[in-house]
Amino acid sequence: MKNHRSEQRGWYFYDWANSAFSTTVVTVFLGPYLTTLVKSAAGTDGFLDLFGLRLNAGSFFPYVVSLSVLLQVIFLPVLGAIADYSHRKKQLLAAFAYLGALATTGMYFLYGSRYLLGGALFIFANVSFGASVVFYNAFLPEIASPDQRDSVSSMGWAIGYLGGGLLLLMNLILFSQAGVFGLTTGQAVRISLASAGVWWGIFTIIPLVTLKSRQPIKRLPPTESYLTVGFKQLRHTLSKVRAYPQTLLFVVAYLFYNDGIQTVITLSSEFGQEELKLPISTLTTVILMVQFVAFFGSLLFNYVAKGIGSKQAIVVSLLIWTGCLIYAYGFLQTALHFFILAAVIGIVLGGSQALSRSVYSLMIPRGQEAEYFSLYEVSERGTSWLGPLLFGLSLQLTGSYRIAIVSLVIFFILGLVLLLRVDVRKAAIEAGNQPPAGI
Repeated sequence: MKNHRSEQRGWYFYDWANSAFSTTVVTVFLGPYLTTLVKSAAGTDGFLDLFGLRLNAGSFFPYVVSLSVLLQVIFLPVLGAIADYSHRKKQLLAAFAYLGALATTGMYFLYGSRYLLGGALFIFANVSFGASVVFYNAFLPEIASPDQRDSVSSMGWAIGYLGGGLLLLMNLILFSQAGVFGLTTGQAVRISLASAGVWWGIFTIIPLVTLKSRQPIKRLPPTESYLTVGFKQLRHTLSKVRAYPQTLLFVVAYLFYNDGIQTVITLSSEFGQEELKLPISTLTTVILMVQFVAFFGSLLFNYVAKGIGSKQAIVVSLLIWTGCLIYAYGFLQTALHFFILAAVIGIVLGGSQALSRSVYSLMIPRGQEAEYFSLYEVSERGTSWLGPLLFGLSLQLTGSYRIAIVSLVIFFILGLVLLLRVDVRKAAIEAGNQPPAGI
């Protein structure tokens, strides 16, 4: 494969751009802030009557997260199929990136009783985020050879953590010094949320300038439109996916363990606020620390993968994730404990996700990159729906955040059991690809 260093460098910067949404909006500010808005509208018992349903105020955000990813399940595979039949992958990346950035910037207008607006903007932004990352990930097989995938994917995640961490640092300063700037706490949160949209939009320009559009391997039949062929190709892929049993097994494994990862990322701030009674300034500091620890963790696990293999490195990370949840249930009591736990999570966070992306890229048939990455993105870091749903139901039924968090262990165990059965080399060969030498 020819040298694509300039494209790789530009590609890294979309992680830098969109990580502001993942970090500032999803992980830190929106969950606790939206929960506060919901509680102000709820009854004295902490429950909310919404469209005839009686909801625990603390479950509103997890349910919104679940709905946003359920919509991704419906739409992203079709969008991926459309991208594979066109040469507009970069244009689709741009369109959804800026739609998501616009919705995120609109979160500045969340105050008072506007929790429904907050839920709607998050759903729109998160679906757009997921769609843009489908097209972003689909560039990986085009700009990196099989032997480069782990390194390129890991560097992308690492750069993303730096970008998300830098904006979060600025937002932490703004939040902690809100009075100095003549702002209320709510205004500081709203500015922080909107800043993620602005950041996302500005830095998306870099990959759009450097990435190149390529002619599709598959051509649109004369009698078809991109929309109709998208639905037909999706049906075809789902009917033929059994021809790639190892790829299918990996996707199912990833669906489970990444549900757990994404739920922990999304709801950790709410857990810290509601269970440990930590102030949002402490939660923001912890997440900020995780970003910079995760930068080094992503690079560290790239070296671990070189030593023991990518799949084995993912297995190690999942064992550590499981231990973290058990610790959170039985031993987590203080802010110091929360910092320690977050540091351990930071080490494995980037590695488990970066290596999963690079391993999966080896298993995709040529010409179907966007379509297969759309299936992958359904359970990617834009958050999954099963984990938040289980967390929300556990909280609603038991009233315990500790039971809600430990219930997620099942996702890591199921994912680990299935991953151990995946033969990565066989999967690459089944897909018609040349596996890297170290597999």
